[in-house]
Amino acid sequence: MLLFAVLFGCALSLLGERGKPVAVVVDALSLVLFKIMGILIKLAPLGVLGAIAFTVGQYGVGSLKQLGMLIALFYLAVLVFVFVVLGFVMRMSGFSLWKLLRYLRAELAIVFATTSSDSVLPQIMAKLRRMGIRDSTVGLVIPTGYSFNLDAFSIYITLAAVFIAQATNTPITMTDLLTILAISLVTSKGAHGVPGSAIVVLAATLHAIPAIPAIGLVLVLSVDWFMGIARALGNLIGNCVATVAIAAWEGDIDRERAHAVLDGRAAPDEPALAESGAPPVGAALERH
Repeated sequence: MLLFAVLFGCALSLLGERGKPVAVVVDALSLVLFKIMGILIKLAPLGVLGAIAFTVGQYGVGSLKQLGMLIALFYLAVLVFVFVVLGFVMRMSGFSLWKLLRYLRAELAIVFATTSSDSVLPQIMAKLRRMGIRDSTVGLVIPTGYSFNLDAFSIYITLAAVFIAQATNTPITMTDLLTILAISLVTSKGAHGVPGSAIVVLAATLHAIPAIPAIGLVLVLSVDWFMGIARALGNLIGNCVATVAIAAWEGDIDRERAHAVLDGRAAPDEPALAESGAPPVGAALERH
């Protein structure tokens, strides 16, 4: 599906004027899909309530303790990944992860509330441009990362698969663990930041490992919404850090401006960088 979408987009772009009617239809369909997604987000709490009620009724109140531990462990794993791994990447790039998170706090709050990173895609791209990163780098890394750089998603798939195996008393070997890891790295690609897609990907992962019963999905389904919050936040932060790191590696970032914006010494609503080059930082700083 993802390969077809890429080829379709390339072909549509090559058609030029003749492809405009199709592009208009695609844009209209995307608006419909976004409206559907908005409805699903509003109705998601009802689905979560039903899933939890089914789990408690089927497996007893004691199952809530194990599910709570699963959620806590997943949040801990994402926190370690963000502040240790991504923090190290940001430090190697010459920037502070804390300052980047503070700069993106409004977008992170929206993702926390909606469990979807799609809702802040335009704002994230605009803020990274205003930070001093070239438009070409932002336009390439962020949309690509939304489909391919899903770090927290991979953590979720591996953790959920192991949890289901333990909950169903299914013995798994080291080979099975490595297989789960390898498959999750593949199945997570293309799993866009839409609420509910994780269960589909998890089902595909379990299907490739017959030893783990797929019926265990109902256990994770009841808490998927809660885990989706950390999943969406981890994926978004990972994509933003990747954009900064690649821009620093390629020299496509105005470091003075980036530090000024992250430190609060330059207004983040100034015009973004043009493709031809970065605006002088001195002029921006003199106004403050």
